[in-house]
Amino acid sequence: MKDKFLKAAAITPDIRVGDTDFNTENIIKAMIEAHKLDVKLAVFSELVISGYTCNDLFLQDILLKGSLDGLKKIIKASENLDMVTIVGLPFLNNFKLYNVAAVVFNGTLLGLVPKQHIPNYSEFYEARHFAVGPKEVSYIDIPELGYELEDSGSFVSFGANLLFKAKNLPELVIGIDICEDLWMPVPPSCYHAMASATVIANLSASDETTGKDLYRRELVKNQSARLISGYIYADAGEGESSTDLVFAGHNLIAENGSILSETKRFENGMTISEIDLGRLVSERRRMSTFTINDPETNGYEVAEFEFKNICDTTLTRHFEKTPFVPNDKNDRDRRCDEILNIQAKGLKKRLEHTHCKSAVVGISGGLDSTLALLVTAKAFDMLGLDRSGICAVTMPCFGTTDRTYQNACILTEKIGATLKEVPIHEAVNLHFRDIGHDSSIHDVTYENSQARQRTLILMNLANELNGMVIGTGDMSELALGWATYNGDHMSMYGVNCSVPKTLVRYLVLYYAETTPDKQLHDVLMDVLDTPVSPELLPPDKDGKIAQKTEDLVGPYELHDFFLYYIMRFGYTPSKIYRLAKYTFDGDYDKETIYKWLRTFYWRFFAQQFKRSCLPDGPKVGSVALSPRGDWRMPSDASVNMWIKDIETLEKEL
Repeated sequence: MKDKFLKAAAITPDIRVGDTDFNTENIIKAMIEAHKLDVKLAVFSELVISGYTCNDLFLQDILLKGSLDGLKKIIKASENLDMVTIVGLPFLNNFKLYNVAAVVFNGTLLGLVPKQHIPNYSEFYEARHFAVGPKEVSYIDIPELGYELEDSGSFVSFGANLLFKAKNLPELVIGIDICEDLWMPVPPSCYHAMASATVIANLSASDETTGKDLYRRELVKNQSARLISGYIYADAGEGESSTDLVFAGHNLIAENGSILSETKRFENGMTISEIDLGRLVSERRRMSTFTINDPETNGYEVAEFEFKNICDTTLTRHFEKTPFVPNDKNDRDRRCDEILNIQAKGLKKRLEHTHCKSAVVGISGGLDSTLALLVTAKAFDMLGLDRSGICAVTMPCFGTTDRTYQNACILTEKIGATLKEVPIHEAVNLHFRDIGHDSSIHDVTYENSQARQRTLILMNLANELNGMVIGTGDMSELALGWATYNGDHMSMYGVNCSVPKTLVRYLVLYYAETTPDKQLHDVLMDVLDTPVSPELLPPDKDGKIAQKTEDLVGPYELHDFFLYYIMRFGYTPSKIYRLAKYTFDGDYDKETIYKWLRTFYWRFFAQQFKRSCLPDGPKVGSVALSPRGDWRMPSDASVNMWIKDIETLEKEL
């Protein structure tokens, strides 16, 4: 919880219809089990103390008394549990019967929330027994539980517009839906979220019919996305009456459009996951259209509670190692096809607008220039232009290896572009003499002179051909500043500018897997197998690439992981370190993660000046570094506070 993760559980215990003693005993057992697993919020199903399928037994005094007795035992059992528990029961107030959720914490009943939408159609006949719950919160006494206004001044809050907030975890504000509430055109949880609720607990008794689980799952997932919230859905299961219906105990925990965990249907049990409250708050903060109103001015009451212990939450949920790339191959292929179309459509429009009939691409035999060439070919196809109008320029120099040179040539031929070779050794050596640089000193001047010479050639060729220079640099390089200012940093349109390196690989792989041309497939696979390198330093004695980018700046899969959580959610370095350590366990040790995280922040802050003057290019994913779009950062911002946060981790090393 120190990193704002809330461990939550949705629970379906074994019950017997109408046997409140048996049900209460099993609820308490489940509460204790959940607490041992460090759960801080446990949500049980609708009317769990009595059973949902009691029908006219709800009109029997003994069942209502038994339900209150059960709630009293649950309140007592919660005394030593540092956990919020939410259970359902029938509750009589002012001579009307309500279907309520009772919120219990540390020996106290924090409040009762009644169901607002009472179904009375198809197999549901709740209106026969239950009244519509009032929105307005009132204060009631319940003598059976020891809450008596006149004698002790204590009371229970009762009403639908009731939220529950943790004093020492202010990001946690709980709102409640009860079953049918979720299925409404505008569920109550919409209003709860606009009044600051970050987590919605839904106590449900949704019977099972063919295909209903898919619809239910989508409802929960989409509502969590709409509300930018956590959504805990606890369903009734086996133990309910099967006179006409069957209940499957389909429990779900969702967060902002993603299902974090769910139970197997037709088996009572518990599903547990960690809701990232920090992520939800960050996303709401970013979205200026997500309006949060003061709860009280919106007609809400807030009941506060305080956890005894705010400690690190043991993570069990899954985080993708490549957050920019879908893990499922079908989803990944669909995403790759979509991105290639976005890139090509953006370039098509720019070529059309500028009346360019040719395009100039610097082709090195590496991943980025390969993707740029593939996208350019696709854009030419969309325009109905002959691919021979694409001028693919290879510019061998001191670091060029035979492998990358040959791949560049073969790739150009198979795409149908026009290959132009312009060796730059002589021009660069002349430049060294002009500026007085010793060519035996392989420093930044030695490297960048080559990159700028290549850009000079590309720009002038574009002028000669009435064409456009297509940028090849990707988003990961822009984040790290791994580009030569006014060298490969510059172009007339950057098709890869919002594509991170980990995604570049999959885009090229997707093209390789879907092309019918065997030779093109083979050369693309060899490009994928080639170490990432700018090839600005001479090869080794065997003619192989000596300058490997990831040896110098770190693994791109780590940097892309860092970049995603920095830009998408504004996480602190220490939280990103913790997530990376958990996600890459077995791949990188904590010292390695620490080293490259520190490197990332130093470079990210120091290299903003390169991003401040980026050429145009299409945004393809949820984040981009364009100064005209997602990322507007001063070039002179200090990194000190972020480095200090990283240094707090040194005691772990």
